[in-house]
Parts: sequence; structure tokens; C-alpha cells
Amino acid sequence: MKIIIYGSQYGTTKKYADELGKRTNIEVKSYDDVTDINMYDTIIYLGGLYAGGVLGMKKTFARLSSVSDKNIIIATVGLADPGDKENTDTIKRGMEKQLSKELFDHAHILHLRGGIDYSCLGLKHKTMMAMLYKKATGLPEEKKTAEVKAMIETYNKKVDFVDLNRLDEVQLLLG
Repeated sequence: MKIIIYGSQYGTTKKYADELGKRTNIEVKSYDDVTDINMYDTIIYLGGLYAGGVLGMKKTFARLSSVSDKNIIIATVGLADPGDKENTDTIKRGMEKQLSKELFDHAHILHLRGGIDYSCLGLKHKTMMAMLYKKATGLPEEKKTAEVKAMIETYNKKVDFVDLNRLDEVQLLLG
């Protein structure tokens, strides 16, 4: 049995999950609604990136008793450009803190680009983004990474980098 599980705060990750479900006819569920992850032999987890972590991923995989007999695909969804190795290295370091070494080494990991609409953010996330923006704009130019520059450019705007064609990579891993 296969399942697509997602962790989405503002809907971008859910958009990817729903599209993948349509393409593959695999059941799609929020991580909050999954009761027994062990019954699936293929687990596709799509998780939004928030403050260095992948939403719901740790909670979801903590209930998994064995990884050796599973096909596990994890796709992160965030603002950072996945074409930039520095960005993906940072994301992976955060994931390593949320997953067991065995699971991290066993899983197929991909990174997708999402979006943000500042008008939809809750107070906590608006405050966090304002603090990040202030810190980023205060950095010397030579210390501003591509990710920092992108955050400055998109601050307080609505941006959408969703590319549903990137789901082809996930589908290839399904065999």
C-alpha cells in the first residue's frame, strides 16, 4: 500500500500533495490524520519548511517501526531555491536533526519550491519573518547568500514558485 502524507501550514505543500495524488491515484492525508504509518510499504512525505524544520515530519516518522522494508520519499517545500547547493545542504542538516540516521540515509530526499503570501501569515510567522528581514538587511553585502537576497526581494509580497512538473521526479522514484 502507498500513501502521500503532507504537512502544510498555508497550503503550498498541500497543493503539491493533491496534484501528486491525482497523478498517481495514491491516497493523500495530512500528517495529523495518519494513524498507522506502518501499514504502508511506500510512504511519500511532503513537508513545508518552517524555521529550519519540516512540518510534521518528525512526528510522522517517530511512529515508524522499521525503514528497511519501506520505500520512503521525502520532499521538502520552501522558499529557498533547491538549485542552490548551499540551500539544500542547510535543509538536509535540519532534516538530520528531525530523523534517525537510519531513516535519513534510507529515504529518497527531494526539494521543491513553494511560495508565500505575507497577507495570510499568522502573527507568529509575520513576526518571525520581520525579524529575519531586519537581520538580513543588516548583513554586509558579501555575507548575503542567494537565499537571503531572495528573502529580502520577496519580503511582504505574495510569491509563488510552485512548479508541479517537479513532481515528475517523485513519480520516477515510485517505479
